[in-house]
Amino acid sequence: MSKISVLLVDDHAVVREGYKSYLSLSDKIGAIYEADSGEQACQHYIQQPVDVVVMDLSMPGMGGLECIRRLISRAPQCKILVFSIHNEPIYATRAIKSGAKGYISKSSVPETLVTAVCSIAQGKTYIDATLAQQLAVNMITEQNDESKIKLLSPREFDVFCLLANGNSPREIAEKLHLSYKTVCNHSTTIKEKLAVKTIAEFTLLATRQGLIKSEKLGVE
Repeated sequence: MSKISVLLVDDHAVVREGYKSYLSLSDKIGAIYEADSGEQACQHYIQQPVDVVVMDLSMPGMGGLECIRRLISRAPQCKILVFSIHNEPIYATRAIKSGAKGYISKSSVPETLVTAVCSIAQGKTYIDATLAQQLAVNMITEQNDESKIKLLSPREFDVFCLLANGNSPREIAEKLHLSYKTVCNHSTTIKEKLAVKTIAEFTLLATRQGLIKSEKLGVE
């Protein structure tokens, strides 16, 4: 059986190096490439496809979820594993619906990364057991809130999360590399889609979805 080629996508070089070093210890893993942004990941995959793309979600620029969507639209056979700091179920839900084949948290034990990569390379799906259980529960208990949030585009979802976590429109514009006017327009659209009028309502909805406390959100 040929070894698995991997593309690591994370905007932190030190993080990529750490995961690359660990993956290289497995005799099942072959070539390991790197990309520091969603844009670079898309370009690399189109030019040189790999067996599994290991994708962070929180990155400047395009961001993880949008990158997943674009990769799948251009190359439906692309197998993507999300490896994210976010362990809230809604992130896993959005990633899988965007086309990812798996989702694990960076708080998982190191062996989980290799196991997940190998499973996805074989055409299987892989979701961290704890997350999978939470996802099952959420499908039953939080369908209403989740159905509203699903109406948001990846960019609107980022703005929503950042607003709910107390960021001002100007702070969001800086973090997401957008204009202030664009953020304000997104905010208006988000309020209409979610049927909320105040930041307090934003926060309540985000709290019920486990989105309050995220420290780093990239374009997703």
